[in-house]
Amino acid sequence: MSDSTTTIADLKDRVRTFVDERDWQRFHTPKNLAMSVAIEAAELMEVFQWVESADAPARAEDQRTALEDEMADVCCYLLSLANAAGVDLSAAVQRKLQKNAAKYPAAEYRGRFE
Repeated sequence: MSDSTTTIADLKDRVRTFVDERDWQRFHTPKNLAMSVAIEAAELMEVFQWVESADAPARAEDQRTALEDEMADVCCYLLSLANAAGVDLSAAVQRKLQKNAAKYPAAEYRGRFE
């Protein structure tokens, strides 16, 4: 599997199958899954804890496996949340990008982070 050949639907199906095989649906409520996303995101931040911003790219390479594992955990819980809540994640991302484009026009915000 790679990003260039795998759809979000494929990933959602794989996560759904994983959850179903373990009979975890009753635990995978939107509340529990949202909390799990936040917990895993905190673990992702630990990869870079106490690292200066300039050193972050080297740390990402040095800690590649941990970085990938934590990113995958965040993604899996997010996909499971999309499954549990019936969210079309692709459509939600597209809508949010459109909102952000209107809120932060490129001509006005290019190179700015505020």
